Amino acid sequence: MKLDLFINRHIGPNEHDITQMLNTIGVNSVDELITKTVPNNIRLKKPLSVAPGITEHNYLKHLKAVGQKNKIFKSYIGLGYYNCVTPAVIQRNILENPGWYTAYTPYQAEIAQGRLEALLNFQTVITDLTALPIANASLLDEATAAAEAMTMFFSQKGKDKTTAHKFFVSNTVFPQTINVLKTRALPYNIELVIGDLNTIEITDDFFGALLQYPDMNGEIIDLTTVVSKLKKSNLFVAVAADLLSLSLLKAPGECGVDCVVGSSQRFGVPLGYGGPHAAFFACVDGFKRVIPGRIIGVSVDVKGNKAYRMALQTREQHIKRDKATSNICTAQALLAIMAGMYAVYHGPLGIKGIALKIHQLTCLLANELIKNKIKVNTTYFFDTITLTCDAKKIIENAAKQQINFRYVNDTTLAISLDQTTDIEDINAILSCFGIGAGENLDINISSTIPSSSQRQSTYLTHPIFNSVHSETELMRYIKKLENKDLSLVHSMISLGSCTMKLNAAAELLPLTWPEFASIHPFVPKDQAAGYEELINQLDKDLSNITGFAKMNFQANSGAQGEYAGLMVIQAYHRHHKQAQRNIVLIPASAHGTNPASAAMAGLKIVVVKCDAEGSVDMQDLKEKAELHKNNLSCLMVTYPSTHGVYEETITEITSIIHNNGGLVYMDGANMNAQVGLTSPGNINADVCHLNLHKTFAIPHGGGGPGMGPIGVVDKLVPFLPSHQLTPFENKSNQFSVSAAAHGSALILLVSYGYIKMLGLEGLKKSTEIAILNANYIKTKLESKYKVLYSGKNGFCAHEMILDCSGFKKTSGVEVSDIAKRLMDYGFHAPTVSFPVVDTLMIEPTESESKQELDHFCDAMLQIFDEIQNIETQKQSPTNNLLKNAPHTADVVTNDTWDYAYTRQQAAYPLSWIKQNKFWPSVSRIDNAYGDRNLICSCPPISEY
Repeated sequence: MKLDLFINRHIGPNEHDITQMLNTIGVNSVDELITKTVPNNIRLKKPLSVAPGITEHNYLKHLKAVGQKNKIFKSYIGLGYYNCVTPAVIQRNILENPGWYTAYTPYQAEIAQGRLEALLNFQTVITDLTALPIANASLLDEATAAAEAMTMFFSQKGKDKTTAHKFFVSNTVFPQTINVLKTRALPYNIELVIGDLNTIEITDDFFGALLQYPDMNGEIIDLTTVVSKLKKSNLFVAVAADLLSLSLLKAPGECGVDCVVGSSQRFGVPLGYGGPHAAFFACVDGFKRVIPGRIIGVSVDVKGNKAYRMALQTREQHIKRDKATSNICTAQALLAIMAGMYAVYHGPLGIKGIALKIHQLTCLLANELIKNKIKVNTTYFFDTITLTCDAKKIIENAAKQQINFRYVNDTTLAISLDQTTDIEDINAILSCFGIGAGENLDINISSTIPSSSQRQSTYLTHPIFNSVHSETELMRYIKKLENKDLSLVHSMISLGSCTMKLNAAAELLPLTWPEFASIHPFVPKDQAAGYEELINQLDKDLSNITGFAKMNFQANSGAQGEYAGLMVIQAYHRHHKQAQRNIVLIPASAHGTNPASAAMAGLKIVVVKCDAEGSVDMQDLKEKAELHKNNLSCLMVTYPSTHGVYEETITEITSIIHNNGGLVYMDGANMNAQVGLTSPGNINADVCHLNLHKTFAIPHGGGGPGMGPIGVVDKLVPFLPSHQLTPFENKSNQFSVSAAAHGSALILLVSYGYIKMLGLEGLKKSTEIAILNANYIKTKLESKYKVLYSGKNGFCAHEMILDCSGFKKTSGVEVSDIAKRLMDYGFHAPTVSFPVVDTLMIEPTESESKQELDHFCDAMLQIFDEIQNIETQKQSPTNNLLKNAPHTADVVTNDTWDYAYTRQQAAYPLSWIKQNKFWPSVSRIDNAYGDRNLICSCPPISEY
């Protein structure tokens, strides 16, 4: 064994532990366990074609060499992406801090109060700057946020607009946004009308409109006048706005708009060749129950203390399924937290000062160009101007000085300035036009923003944005919030279907390297040669791992990957004159995003039953596939199943679909149980998305970022998503699902490093140990808890489901009570009530040691004893350890103690907890109160 190999850092149990665990399970070797667990007919016949693993040190040397192939030019391309300064205190204490990036989505709010407060800060930034009352906790990017606004409007058209199907889009909206809108409009039969704002004729069949503010050319439109005109035609109006500019410009909410979307990237988040960045989405109160994504709201706990939680539509796609208004299952939480902290750090005056400097430098640049007889086409601007010139020549001159402008056409280019621009940069820009350096360039010149468009209202008035401006104070504030959150730095997070594995420091370290972080997504490809090499290699490795012909990296999340994959299938059918194929079969056990994504792709959903063992009901599948064979588009199936079992009939399932003219879409949520042992291609799937934030180690970041690339068989390669910077007609093989060609390209480095360092042996062993760890927990718990499903030999895959429904009858204990009690033991609950109500789905991952698995099992067994004490009436059915959980430090140290058990039983039920006690910061939260009294921005407080 080479001790310095990464495999020994990533895998939790050592060889001695593995032997003990195998003995507990009752098998002689890992190979025997895998043979008895994974059906032989789907096992890979030869090893993966992946290189051997390398050390962390050698990997970082290798990646540095790859990164140096990227060229770091000064990019003034704009189009929603701008250089900015990430304050070191935020980079060091959030972006590079596992206490922040390894936390899970805040579904268990009592142990997520820190990131919930940070996200509430972000929402407050958005509501303040847009002047709209409701904002969500972020979306994936500006283009998809605009698409969400369009479909939200379409679903809420109103009685007098029932037949309206046209959506007006200004031709000065960013081109990448228009391309995503075209893709999203297609399944809904929405007709996009792209035209001139000044000449468009609005008829009764329009339901909404989208404007850019400032627009693609940098022009500041008279928003009040334009919106008023559109509102006279009873349209919903959305605006894609530059967030930083809103500190100087009249807020869209003050102009009568219904929704504002955009990107918060320039609030301290690196370019990263396109992402990840937190989009924002704000709307009027009337849309609060259909707004896509997550809203963080303010509620109270059972003690009456203020507490934060996700409000209203939390995980709505899992509840409403095909009736959901969006398939969004995630956010860009970590990036939204960074953007919110950027606003906390700078405050309203600092934000305005940054915006004002950018604007003044843009005015200076425009004046100098005009003085030198160069025509500036933009009249009223914030940070962007378009010019009439010999664009090709100027672009060539600029390239020699390592400067990028935006090429519009042969006679027009655009220049967008940013936070990093200074007087020296202005002189460098001018030199590209043959203009010599100015001796005394004066930044204090008149603004071009019309008085009617200048902001008069205040923003960021809450104390948190006006009291934490020194690094010392911000460092302490960030740490205070971090201490309220349970993450992987504290204990295992065994959420089934979510795969909370090690996010290794060596995988994450390069994310802040300038050669990757500073690249604009629309630079010429020769400036991103390192990125292209890395992405091509990741394509080859993931294609080999999945058994597919090619991967596409545009989808920014797993749910978006589902949507992209289904759109590929539909494009394939249309190309083969089979457009009528619009039926999708989905097992009843499927993730809620599956039917939501299918509905978004314009498919009609037919549910397939599951049998008593949780597997697909083969008879029902056959009947429905044959019944709909003339219109069958595809089957969506998860493997191993969402019940944590390798279904023996999976190849028969795929054959049934293919024999009836359909394709097979595989949800890759459980890919962590396939890598190196089997593959979607080996099971005869046609398309599969991969949750890189699960199997391939991208951290969850408190609920994002994520990536959901799709792999396809050879015949589907021509229909993969594409990307270009000018609007294009929707054709079968030409559509975009995200704003950037490779989605959130920066975090692809994590998965690239995961594969490079683990290598052939490590990838396979990771899967094997994930299965071993799951079966070890199953064996230790199954004498007390009922395990719902297992394979024919009695083993589970990489996760298992515990049935907790019986406790309700015998003791009144709900599965949610067990989830809250686990907090007192220092653990995040497994997945609650999915895919079966009143259950816990447990997935330990390969990264957890035997000691940690034992601690978790000890906690679960002790909780079982606590339930038994209620059943035998040793504890009150209403006043007991579970119903009162979690127990905060304030409760345990309070002078008053009204419980029929000791403080030690409440806080330290097992001896090892004393070594690493995690205290929930609030008691159990009143969810209903928060929904009845929705507050989604910072409430007034006396002190922070």
